Amino acid sequence: LDAIGSYRLSLMATRTLFCVIFMVFCAFVDTRSLQNGDSPRHVHISYGREVTEMIITWSTVMDSPTSVRYGLQGSTMSLETAGSQVQIVEDSNVQYIHRVYLQNLDVNTSYSYKCGGENSWSDVFVFQTMPNGTDWSPRLAVFGDMGYANAQSLNRLIKDTNSGLYDAVLHVGDFAYDMDSEGGVTGDNFMAEIQPIASKIPYMTSPGNHESWNNFYHYKQRFTMPRSGDDMYYSFDMGPIHFVSISTEYYYFVHYGLFKISQQFQWLQNDLKSANDNREERPWIILFGHRPMYCSNNNTADCTNQNTVTRVGLPFVHWFAMEPLLKEYNVDMVIWAHEHSYERLWPVYDTEVLNGSYANPYTNPGGPVHIVTGSAGCNERTSSFIPNPPVWSAFRSSDYGYSRLTVHNKTHLYFEQVSDDQNGKVIDSLWLIKTKKQ
Repeated sequence: LDAIGSYRLSLMATRTLFCVIFMVFCAFVDTRSLQNGDSPRHVHISYGREVTEMIITWSTVMDSPTSVRYGLQGSTMSLETAGSQVQIVEDSNVQYIHRVYLQNLDVNTSYSYKCGGENSWSDVFVFQTMPNGTDWSPRLAVFGDMGYANAQSLNRLIKDTNSGLYDAVLHVGDFAYDMDSEGGVTGDNFMAEIQPIASKIPYMTSPGNHESWNNFYHYKQRFTMPRSGDDMYYSFDMGPIHFVSISTEYYYFVHYGLFKISQQFQWLQNDLKSANDNREERPWIILFGHRPMYCSNNNTADCTNQNTVTRVGLPFVHWFAMEPLLKEYNVDMVIWAHEHSYERLWPVYDTEVLNGSYANPYTNPGGPVHIVTGSAGCNERTSSFIPNPPVWSAFRSSDYGYSRLTVHNKTHLYFEQVSDDQNGKVIDSLWLIKTKKQ
């Protein structure tokens, strides 16, 4: 061998030895520690029970401290609050979900915050608390069925959020597709994907059918909503709006406990009665849940059967029918997802159209307005419709997109649909107007 050949052999031997040493090292060392496993990730916030509260939730790979440092934006983050953590396991994917409840915050105020503890902290984020009272105009992004893959609306939603268009998000079920897939890695990727939105404005949720694995395990652990317990249903106030989030999935996964339907139904009845009695202060009631009561998609499992169990109750006995509650307590708007499309209905009850008038159907209507907005983008693509729309269907689109909701005051609500297929064009809108006391 010449000198060059000897050098090449020596280099190959060195590389081989290095690879062997590295493989032995990996076999005996938890390589997650090399990835800053105690670094906070998947940071997201949600409203608490009071206007002066905010809930911070995040994940770490390793067991690590649970604390949030915060302060008025522009000042030092001199305040600190500790929280709790829980371990979740999916196959070999072990992680820790951390929760901190910030209380006694100033209203209508911007705070800087970071989460973690000791020597490992997240980036610094900013949130703003709600204004006090009811005389302000909440603005929300509204959508369902957004996955990690093919999240068509995500970039535009991030841009909207960075532009200050929204105060909060309503994600109406079906996350990641699915959060438990690939040993939970799909859920991890999705939570990282929404962090640019969810770390800045409250990300309010309801469960969908794609969260059902192991009794909605990942949904219950990864998100923190205002109600104590498993957060499958809850309500919260936002300015002149009373929002109600329900689990439609209790009606479809009864093997997880039929009593859950009864519990939620009783809670819903009490919550809506209380909200309806409080119309003078907070005139708007908006309910959201995953599976629609009405839809006209070409879907034999859901839409072509108008007698959905959430609407008419359990088969044969018709127990726990929710649509009569919507009418009895004058719910103004109901928002669904599940179908990967957008559909706006005329005001309707028991399949009968109850427009306010021929010229102004959404002024003082006789029933709630149903919206289906499930086209934010996932790996199942969008859904088609049956050729002839039912009489209660006012507008339909299979474009990818999402919705925007603004309640301007105690009498005027504005809702619009944005198409991602048409570069952010608003393809549908409505004004819901109330001039009469309910």
